[in-house]
Amino acid sequence: MHSYVALLRAVNVGGTGKLPMAELRAMCGQAGFADVRTYIASGNVVFRSALAEHAVAAALEGRLAAHAGKPVGVLVRTAAEMAAVLAANPFQDAPGNRVVAIFLDRAPPVDALEHASGRKDEALALGRREIYVHYGEGMAHSRLRIPAAKMGTARNINTIATLAEMASA
Repeated sequence: MHSYVALLRAVNVGGTGKLPMAELRAMCGQAGFADVRTYIASGNVVFRSALAEHAVAAALEGRLAAHAGKPVGVLVRTAAEMAAVLAANPFQDAPGNRVVAIFLDRAPPVDALEHASGRKDEALALGRREIYVHYGEGMAHSRLRIPAAKMGTARNINTIATLAEMASA
């Protein structure tokens, strides 16, 4: 059995994609996942499964599409990968609530940061399958757009640390 973290896109953010976490846990249980736990109401779920990463994502995406009536993106990482994302944070000295990792299905293009627009005081860096962003003054007034991140989902470093800890337990 592998320990996984699944990150759902556009769930319970800004009034869109409402999904009670109890329903998400039930869907995961119906998919055969074990020890299912959610963290905050923004689409973070930790569980164990014997399935491979792509099979986990497909199983959960299928159940979510049936529930929502439209596709819901799911990005999956193992416990070790979540710990590695946390360790690879290039902005270790910045507050965890001002740094996000944008999780992607695959490695970002090498020129992904060159195509970012609306940049003010944000610092950016590429990860293995992530793009890290340090929002200097905070996210509230940022106009940053990263085309390569369009199909990703972001979590701040504080959330990533908690999910990595939950997945390793």
